[in-house]
Order: sequence, then structure tokens, then C-alpha cells
Amino acid sequence: MDVVQDEMTVIQGEVEEAMANRGTVVDLIRNTGNRKALIISAGLIVFQQLSGINVVLFNSQSIFVSADTGLDPAVAAIIIGAVQVGSSGMTPIIADRLGRKVILLISAFGMAIGLAALGAFFYVQQVVGDASNITWLPVPALVVFNIVYCIGFGPLPWAVLGEMFPANVKSVASSIVASTCWILGFIVTRWYPALDALGSYYAFWLFGIFCVVAFFFTLFVLFETKGLSLQQIQDKLNGKRSN
Repeated sequence: MDVVQDEMTVIQGEVEEAMANRGTVVDLIRNTGNRKALIISAGLIVFQQLSGINVVLFNSQSIFVSADTGLDPAVAAIIIGAVQVGSSGMTPIIADRLGRKVILLISAFGMAIGLAALGAFFYVQQVVGDASNITWLPVPALVVFNIVYCIGFGPLPWAVLGEMFPANVKSVASSIVASTCWILGFIVTRWYPALDALGSYYAFWLFGIFCVVAFFFTLFVLFETKGLSLQQIQDKLNGKRSN
């Protein structure tokens, strides 16, 4: 009990000291650890948006109409929504068991597979000309995409953001990352119709390529934060050995 109390006292002291010295954008960029944390956090958010999630969410019914699956688009949208709700509830259960990095790797890989399958369907439909044998494919492809997104690249970039920064620069970093998220989300959504006009498969394959890049970004840039204290995370970011 004394050990816990001592740890809480240390944490409280560190937070109070950090809050008393609120940082600026200059502090965020000048400090090596903060700079690395910003690259990691912003990178994850960038790949979150480049996965095409907003395009999929906003256009799910039109995707099913274009795919001509025979399934009522409204019913398909309800299925996707139910999948999102169910899979979102899994993240708190598995995040502390598997770790953030492992889940994000699974998420990026799964999204790439789902988008590749969806792109393949539209390629067969729009280029080959007969997709009657694979009209079943869009539904499971979107289900897989949504499941792995909702357990990984949906919530976890924000969780990593909350873990990476000391209190004095957290608000500045959060503002930058959030602004990056919404601006990029807007750009991707606005840009999609132009790419879709060339062929839907172009858009989905491009999003899939971004997911592959996200996989390697996560593999080589992100380190596991599960079970680490703020000080241990800061030590890793600054290249120090934790005691």
C-alpha cells in the first residue's frame, strides 16, 4: 500500500510541475521526446483517415447499390452499423491483453484485406464486366473492414495520443492532431468522387495501399505502451533507459 501511495505522490508531483509550466508549440517541436510523440500520434491519425473510413461510412448504401448485391442497401447499412457497435465494445477488453501495437497491426492488415477484396469486386464488375459470381463479396469485405477498424485504428490512435505526451504540452499536441484528423478527413471525402469517377476499384485499392503503409509505420515506428507509466514512455521517446 505504501508503494502505491509513493507512486501516486510521485505522479501527482510530476503532473503539478508539468501543469505549472504549460508548453507551447515551440516546446512541442524543440523537445526530442515530444517531437517523436507528435510524429507517432499524428502519423496514426493520418493513416486512420487515409484508410477511407469516412468514405465507407458516408457511402455505404451507395456502395451496395453500385455493387448490385441483391441485398437491400438499408439492411446492409444496418448490418454494418451493428458490426461497428459490437466490435467497438471489444477494444477495452483486448487492448490491455494484446497491447496497442499488436491490435493496430491486426487492424491495418485486416483493413487492407477488406479494401483489396472490395476493390477486386468493383474491378471485376466495371472492367471484366461480369461479377455475378461474386456478388456476395462486398458485404463480408465491408464487415471485415469495419470490425478491424473499430477495434484498432478507430479508437487506438486517440488512446496513444493520450499516453504519449506530458501534461504541459498535451493540450497543444491534441489540438494539432485533432485538426490534422478533421482537415484530412474533409480532403479525403471531397476527393473521393473524382477518383470514384475513374473506377471505384482505384479508390479502394489506394486506401488499401495506405493501410499497408500504416502496417509498416506501426511495425517500425510505434513502440508498445501497454503497462508503461508516463515516465517510462517519456524515457523511451527520449532514448533513455527506464529503471
